[in-house]
Amino acid sequence: MRTYAIGDIHGHLDKLLALHTLIAADMAQHGAAPIVHVGDLVDRGPDSRGVVEYLRNGIAEGRDWIVLKGNHDRLFTYFLDDPARPDPGLRSDLSWLHPRIGGAETLASYGVAHPADRPIAPVHLDAVAEVPAEHRRFLEQRPGLYQRGEVVFVHAGIRPGVALSAQTETDLVWIRKDFLEDTRDHGVLVVHGHTAIDRPTHYGNRVNIDSSVAYGGPLSAIVLEGREVFQITAEGRLPLRP
Repeated sequence: MRTYAIGDIHGHLDKLLALHTLIAADMAQHGAAPIVHVGDLVDRGPDSRGVVEYLRNGIAEGRDWIVLKGNHDRLFTYFLDDPARPDPGLRSDLSWLHPRIGGAETLASYGVAHPADRPIAPVHLDAVAEVPAEHRRFLEQRPGLYQRGEVVFVHAGIRPGVALSAQTETDLVWIRKDFLEDTRDHGVLVVHGHTAIDRPTHYGNRVNIDSSVAYGGPLSAIVLEGREVFQITAEGRLPLRP
């Protein structure tokens, strides 16, 4: 059972398009399969709007793409609902427009002027006016988890010991330590992003594919043949092993 997966995108449409080109070349050799995007479409990078539009249009056109919800995607929709709405996964001293989070770059891609340098109220009004309703719905409706065979795809991880059907969205988009430090067999291989590292890494019970595109690193993709994992590169498939 073949499945492709792409890590956190963070507004880098150019890098996403380049990876889709590499995946298309791999499919031409090995056969078509779904492409899972593990969330964080927006924030920090230069073209969040373009990423959302590209993926939304592709799914509408019938592409076999799955797009999961990341914590940054949820923060964006929460801000549009109510800029004072708290997210239980975000530290209380931070907000979506804080420079560390990257919401200002997202709003700028939608044409909102000076989102980091004006009072919140007018920025919110402009955001609601500029972000297309279909983009907002698309992000709100993203699933938190996708299972295919013996592999589960999720943005951040899962709560160990909790059935997949009982996972909360907050854990799926925010969890770190309790998941990352757990070495038990989850019964499925978990493919995730959220925690930025240098390169895609296989840990035995999970595979992290967030290769730090938000901080100047590359955007990465893998392909799974059952539970076998390969990184997609310009030179071809590179095996990823624990």
